[in-house]
Amino acid sequence: MPETVYYDGHCGLCHGFVKFVVKRDSEERYRFAPLDRLSDAERRGLPDSIVVRGPQGSLLVKSDAALHVLEGLGGFWSFLAGCARVFPKSVRDFAYDFIARVRYHLFGKRDEVCPLVPKELRKRFEV
Repeated sequence: MPETVYYDGHCGLCHGFVKFVVKRDSEERYRFAPLDRLSDAERRGLPDSIVVRGPQGSLLVKSDAALHVLEGLGGFWSFLAGCARVFPKSVRDFAYDFIARVRYHLFGKRDEVCPLVPKELRKRFEV
């Protein structure tokens, strides 16, 4: 069963991350949906960035979510994620939070919640 990657639909960096994953996810391990597809109860307390619903239904956030996705892509990306896991979660999340604070300034903010998705990829997106 595919895992779902929830993303901030207004964030240029998040859109870029989704495109990056789609291009490299040949096994179609991930589906994608904007964060507002989560229930209000689940959204409470979550960051406005990347959130992954893991294999057992748990939600992964911040650096754990990003590294989980990279590991799932395999190869070099899995190796890179493993290298990043050498750092304590507090350090990884500090870096993640810093990038999250400046992401709109660096990568822009979009008005549309979902990017235009080619027909052959639409089954992988919840809209």
